[in-house]
Amino acid sequence: MSALHVPASIAAELQGYIWARDTVGASGGAVYRLHGKPNAPDLYLKFGKDSLADDITDEMTRLRWFGHYLPVPAVLHFICTRGEAWLLMTALPGRTAYEILEQEPGQHTAVVGAIAQFLRRSHAIPVGECPFTSNHAYRLARARTRIDAGLVDEDDFDEVREGWTASQVWAALQDFLPLAPDPVVTHGDFSLDNLLIHEGEVVGCIDVGRGGIADRYQDLAIAWNCLSEFGPSLQQSFLEQYGVRTVDQDKLDFHLMLDELF
Repeated sequence: MSALHVPASIAAELQGYIWARDTVGASGGAVYRLHGKPNAPDLYLKFGKDSLADDITDEMTRLRWFGHYLPVPAVLHFICTRGEAWLLMTALPGRTAYEILEQEPGQHTAVVGAIAQFLRRSHAIPVGECPFTSNHAYRLARARTRIDAGLVDEDDFDEVREGWTASQVWAALQDFLPLAPDPVVTHGDFSLDNLLIHEGEVVGCIDVGRGGIADRYQDLAIAWNCLSEFGPSLQQSFLEQYGVRTVDQDKLDFHLMLDELF
């Protein structure tokens, strides 16, 4: 695709790159992969307007914090103008966990072990050092705002909730409350597309804009749900290798439903 018109402060740096739109995942804003420039590293650029600009701002602040603890893209430039945000980041090595699981069935066991180990590492970050709140009360408030604004994609619900409305999901969520908190530092969208693996290890994670202190099932539920495509044995193996011996089904169901609203 042709290069976009970008702010003057980064235009010169982006000259010579080949632009490609990245459509994997559902993170806020448009994502572009910049590659093919001689003797220059690949980069990623996110752009968004209005509420998506807010999402990109959230991601920028979290990237800078998470970078002290986990391998995440480095922020090269962040530009925020009236109603627009541009985030230029380094590219991480490796392939996504989803790509490897899909293309190399023989690696299923190794991939599940790697992501479980990485999640344990992530959840071991001291909660007291994290400045971001992303617990279920905070996310419920944001979800209510999204429902009222008509921003929830009801056509993208999981098969078990196919045909539901966002209001029905909201009502079902209330049946699980109150929830006893088990706070850790969460990624917030711990999906297979957001984990990069190289030589059998998770070497980075992306899309940390929802990261913050929340119940550990926020991450466990999303990863467990993603693994359903590859069979229940991998789902069970993931939970066991993470350290879950008895699944809290209410928390699992609650966080899966809550994620539908984002």
